[in-house]
Amino acid sequence: MNLLPQEVRQAWEKRNGAIVLTTVAEDKTPNSIYATCVGLYQDSYIVIADNYFCKTQANILKGSLGSVLFITKDNKSYQIKGTIEYHTTGPYFDFMKQWNPERHPGNAAALLVPSEVYSGAKKLL
Repeated sequence: MNLLPQEVRQAWEKRNGAIVLTTVAEDKTPNSIYATCVGLYQDSYIVIADNYFCKTQANILKGSLGSVLFITKDNKSYQIKGTIEYHTTGPYFDFMKQWNPERHPGNAAALLVPSEVYSGAKKLL
């Protein structure tokens, strides 16, 4: 487990609104969604609650890579790219259930495992 760079961890706490999660279908069609039910797990992974995934879930289960894009309150953008895992039990799922609002189903926890991190065009990891 690699920690996200400190700059990104601090920016995560200042993010403004929803994140954008992008996955890719087997036919190479991109799919982007807004997600508000998200968390940072042990300063290393991005966890996104699967409350209403459809194409996103299918893409993840087929092995899609993914990216998360977010903007801070001071309008600085960050993109985190990596593999995505889908967890319906275990520690990532339990973590998601701690903060996911009860009014949402919380079907699973999508876990983005970072391999590259950018702030604008600047590569941070």
